[in-house]
Amino acid sequence: MSERIRYHLDENVSFAIAQGLRRAGIDVTIPREVGLIGKSDMEHLVFANAEKRVLLTHDDDLLVLAHRGCEHYGITYCRKEARSTGQIIRLLILLYEVALADEMKGKIEYL
Repeated sequence: MSERIRYHLDENVSFAIAQGLRRAGIDVTIPREVGLIGKSDMEHLVFANAEKRVLLTHDDDLLVLAHRGCEHYGITYCRKEARSTGQIIRLLILLYEVALADEMKGKIEYL
């Protein structure tokens, strides 16, 4: 049986998003808590893969890595300032409610 989605937020994503997801009971990691401050996009991707986490980013470079064939357990992308913090939280909660972790592997969701 597949597990629920767990998220990892990259460095450019607001901590308020992590707080909102945690209030909803969703497992989320942030760079500061896992020693990834100042690390490369690839290092964030490697961490998310090892933990089987969907990576949330505002960074186009992660999309490039994914399109070049880098394995990932799902990427959610939202262009910076395209949506409010509340909108992003609601969309991530919706994704959490309708998809399982295995279903996200290799997929990119644009918020």
